[in-house]
Amino acid sequence: MSRAFFAEVVETLIGFLPPDQSRFSSRVTGRNVKIWFGSEAREHYEAQLVRRDGATVLEIGFHAEHTDAARSDDVLHRILAGERGWRRTLGPEVETGAFLGRPSPWRRASETWADADLDDPGTAVEAADRLAAYITALEPLRLGAHR
Repeated sequence: MSRAFFAEVVETLIGFLPPDQSRFSSRVTGRNVKIWFGSEAREHYEAQLVRRDGATVLEIGFHAEHTDAARSDDVLHRILAGERGWRRTLGPEVETGAFLGRPSPWRRASETWADADLDDPGTAVEAADRLAAYITALEPLRLGAHR
């Protein structure tokens, strides 16, 4: 069921994005979907199942997954430079910092949903809507990190 859920997130996401952000690359597995723009797939938006505090939760947000922690930190710092603006859109539930689940050089700006029902079609719609909010709020800042 999870693969179908994440495929539905991608399919639904297109309708939530403005036309200039409707062309993206994606990869769907049974545990996640990654969405990225351009050639840098290590900087992507993601909905994934992760373990947190002993429970499986749905994480939604942005990841910088460079093998060099300094590079991941640089991307996150550029996003944090615009935090005042994106917090108004995304809200206080967004956590920033280290990757969830294990020590790594990866960084994130994301939130987790406990008790997400992946069998409910409405959950895929809600996840797609939330990913679209992350993309529209953070993608301009991410692009600035490459100039």
